[in-house]
Amino acid sequence: MSLSKFESMLKTNDVYFFDATEFEQIIQHYLNIGKHALAKKAIQLGLSQHPHSIALKLLKIEVFIFEDNFESAVTLITEIEAVEPHNDELFIQKAVILSKYKKHKEAIEVLKKSLDYVEDPVDIWAMIGMEYLYLDDYDNARLNFAKCIDVDFEDYSSLYNIVYCFEMQEDFEQSIKFLEKYIDKNPYSEVAWHQLGKQYFEVQDYENALRAFDYAVIIDESFIGGYLEKAKTLEQLGSYEEAIENYLVTLELDDPTAYAYVRIGQCYEKLESPGTAIEYYKKAVYEDPLLDKAWLLLTNLYFEAENYQKAVYYINKALQIDDSNIMYWRKYAEINVKLNFFEETVNAFQKCIELGDIDIEIYIALADVLMYLGEFKDALQILIKAKKTYKEFAELEYRLFGLFMIDEKEDYAYMHLKNALSIDFEGRSLIEDLFPVISREEKTKHIIAQYS
Repeated sequence: MSLSKFESMLKTNDVYFFDATEFEQIIQHYLNIGKHALAKKAIQLGLSQHPHSIALKLLKIEVFIFEDNFESAVTLITEIEAVEPHNDELFIQKAVILSKYKKHKEAIEVLKKSLDYVEDPVDIWAMIGMEYLYLDDYDNARLNFAKCIDVDFEDYSSLYNIVYCFEMQEDFEQSIKFLEKYIDKNPYSEVAWHQLGKQYFEVQDYENALRAFDYAVIIDESFIGGYLEKAKTLEQLGSYEEAIENYLVTLELDDPTAYAYVRIGQCYEKLESPGTAIEYYKKAVYEDPLLDKAWLLLTNLYFEAENYQKAVYYINKALQIDDSNIMYWRKYAEINVKLNFFEETVNAFQKCIELGDIDIEIYIALADVLMYLGEFKDALQILIKAKKTYKEFAELEYRLFGLFMIDEKEDYAYMHLKNALSIDFEGRSLIEDLFPVISREEKTKHIIAQYS
């Protein structure tokens, strides 16, 4: 009634009287639904009718903080402190401002002082816990969240935060002990069973993880997270058909997700059913066209099936989403080699190098394609660049030998041949494979014979 009356007043420009409590309710409503302009209007009108209302001034401070107007917030806090120095809301707002300034230790001290004046300390403990989290002080954070749990066993926000602290310390064993103790007191908490399963999963105890997830979905048959984690665990145990069944349950419980479709597709791959896997990967990209991983999975399956035209189509989809992914450019090069599109292959390998992929195989593959195209000088430059990083690598040296011979720089060529033979004599067959004419020259044979 008060809300409709207030909104009617705004439309007609009439001025109605509301008591301070009504204004509080109106302001809280607008803040809760994110209509801050209307909340500010209500605060302004409220304080014009009730200029001494501490509650309305506290709401004004809240809006100042939301707008990062900390100076005005501090000024108003100081004004209220002069009247009510032990107002518990003041402590909270001061702590929030200190936290915004990253003064977390000071915020903790203010919050601790407020414990002498608040009736319900749970929210304060939770705030102290969060401040300790900002400081990466996981032990103290956990202790404060544990106090919240002691008061309210269904405070799942604090439960999650306690588990998070253990995870950040990589102390999964203690996390498991804590959750098992919690479950002893609250055995029908699907959230706790779910978290316990995740901890067991982290330590690769998949049997116990599965048991925990089973309990989670028995307690709550609509618990999507439980089914997802159970399915992932079944994958680890090699039970791919059962994993698929659980992923399908999540699709029945809620709108389809690209993630579930991808996982189902991967299960079908493990079951050696690539056709069905492709169906699910296509469903995944339909749900989320920007999911580059799914485009890559489609690429790989078509590549394995030697359908290179479709493979290049799908890898192009992935590259349109993330053209700085080295793995995608490698795959693009690999496909274009199969299609005999060598210029595209060269571009792909060069892109890999530009992006920082300096694996020896990239340099060698690029040089070999350039040699095939007759671009011997470009191939030589690539190998010289690779030589700066890979000092003693026979495959480089044999290729440098052949390219310097083509470039009619025999002194350099024979130096690299000797290097190659001293590093890996057995690799000399590369000369015959890549440079058959040069391999038959008498001087080449003579130098090789010296290392036999």
